[in-house]
Formats: sequence, structure tokens, C-alpha cells
Amino acid sequence: MRPPILHGTFSIAAYDPGTQSWGVATQSKYLAVGAVVPWARAGVGAVATQSRVNVAYGPASLDRLAQGQAPEAVLAQITAADPGRNWRQVGIVDRHGRTANYTGAKCFPWAGARAGEGYTCQGNMLASADVLAALAETFEHARDRSSDDFAGWLVAALAAAQAAGGDRRGQQSAALLVVRERGGPQGLNDRAIDLRVDDHPAPIDALHRLLVLHRERAVPHDNRPHSSLSPATHRHAVELLRLLGYLPATGSSPAAIPATELLHALARYAADEEVPEYVDVSARQIAPALLDLLRLRAYVPPHPTWGLAPKTPPPRRRGGTTGGPVP
Repeated sequence: MRPPILHGTFSIAAYDPGTQSWGVATQSKYLAVGAVVPWARAGVGAVATQSRVNVAYGPASLDRLAQGQAPEAVLAQITAADPGRNWRQVGIVDRHGRTANYTGAKCFPWAGARAGEGYTCQGNMLASADVLAALAETFEHARDRSSDDFAGWLVAALAAAQAAGGDRRGQQSAALLVVRERGGPQGLNDRAIDLRVDDHPAPIDALHRLLVLHRERAVPHDNRPHSSLSPATHRHAVELLRLLGYLPATGSSPAAIPATELLHALARYAADEEVPEYVDVSARQIAPALLDLLRLRAYVPPHPTWGLAPKTPPPRRRGGTTGGPVP
């Protein structure tokens, strides 16, 4: 018999009452973790299911939460019906922010869970218990500092958990799912954010880049102010367009590129990004937001905490820690 394939994962499922959003963020040494771990439904709750993952836990839990069952009752029912429950791990947060989590006795160490106000963190095959401590405490700290950046809190928490050791075998994929009523495109579904990095040496950095790009693209771009190209903007735009292949990589210094040639290159790039209104060639002006898109395409990852995690661990004010397997 072939030995089982081992996959370690850490995740956070959370609720933000300020924006009436529910979400899951996760990272794993596992291909395409976003396809199996995160589940959420607006007005119902969020679920992270992992460790020899039983994907049926996601929809089954959400269906029971939608019927008004408490997270603890949901956990009891889904695990009781699963002969593989000793290998499973799951975290649940409901419509009110109530939480529950479960770590089977056969989950590979370090494995455990930690819950606080409106969130639950869980992980297996972690470097140590410090990973979950960083995940939880950074989420709390980010939430205390910012009132309306739920997705940012979740990704900052992932980065801090990874900096604390993360999955003890390394990184591979990461995902972020945030739902709220009419949060999707044109308000036609609840998926406000559904971002996945399926295979990458630094998936949390890549996930952060996608989140920043998502935010930029989500902002309405008609009637954006335009401005003329300053010498510094001219030089910076040439450097970025060269990196992205819209101008020759070698040749004249950036300052020597004619403004008309640069504007036409910017117009081609803006058309490819589906924001042609960002460039007015005849007026020799661009929307500054176009430079933001260029920077994102030529992205350099920021520091893992992105200014949100504390320099020293904050006081542990909410919740507790489960230091090992839960029966």
C-alpha cells in the first residue's frame, strides 16, 4: 500500500460585523488549497475544512448553519457521520460570529486550534504552536487598527503565521474567500473576493498582490482625474513599460523617449487592462491610477506584515489555545 500523501495547512475563518462579511484565508504545502479548504455563504457563515480534507464538510456545515444550528452542534453532526473524523480538522464561524473548531486525534503535529471573538484558527503539520498564535494575534491587531479592511486583516494574519514558521514543510498555495450579500460582480452573487494562488514559491506574497490588484480594479474608473506627465512620472512609466514589454527593454535613456511614444505605449497598456479612458493621448495626460496598475504588474512583494502586525506580540486578550489534538 502506498503511504498517504501528507499536506499541512493553516487557516482562519472569520466574521466582520462592520461590513457583514464572512471569510476564510488559508495557506498550505498543497496544490490549489483554495479549491478545497475555504467555504462561505453570505448571511450564513464560513468554514475551513482541512487535514485529509473532507470537502463535504464545507457545504454540509453551511446548510446546517443556514437552518439555524449552532457551530458546536454542526461540528458534532458532521464528525459523528464521518469514519475518517480522526484525521480531519475544521473551523466554523456562523452568522453571529460564534465559532467552533475540531482537530482529530490523528492529525499530524503540530496540530491544534485557537478561537477568539468572531474567528477561529486551525492548523496541522505546523512548525509549532507559535504559528497559530501569530495568526490569531495578528488578525486581532489588524482588526483593532483598521475598521473596514476585513480582507487585509486575513491576509496580514496569513503572512504573520508564515513568518512564525508556517507549514513545517514549506509553502505552495494560498487562497482568500470573502462573501457578503450582493458582494459579487454587479451584485449578482455574494463572492466579494475569491482569490487563489495554486502553485507558487511564495503564495502569500502572490495572494497579497492579487488582493491589491483586485482593489484597484474594483474601484470605478470613469471620471478619474488626469494629469500631465512630470519628468519623474515619465521616467518611472518608461521603466515599468519596459519591464512589461510595452517598450523596448534597451535603447535610449527613459528621459530620451519622446512623450508621444510613451503615451501611445501607455494607451496600449491601458487598452489591455480594459481601462482605455485612463489615457488621453491628445491632451498628453493619464490617470495616476494607471501607474498603480503598472506597479502591480511589475510587483515587488512588501514586508510580510505589510505594516499591520505588531513588532512585539500583543497581549492575548481573546480566546484560548488548544495545544494538541482534540478528541
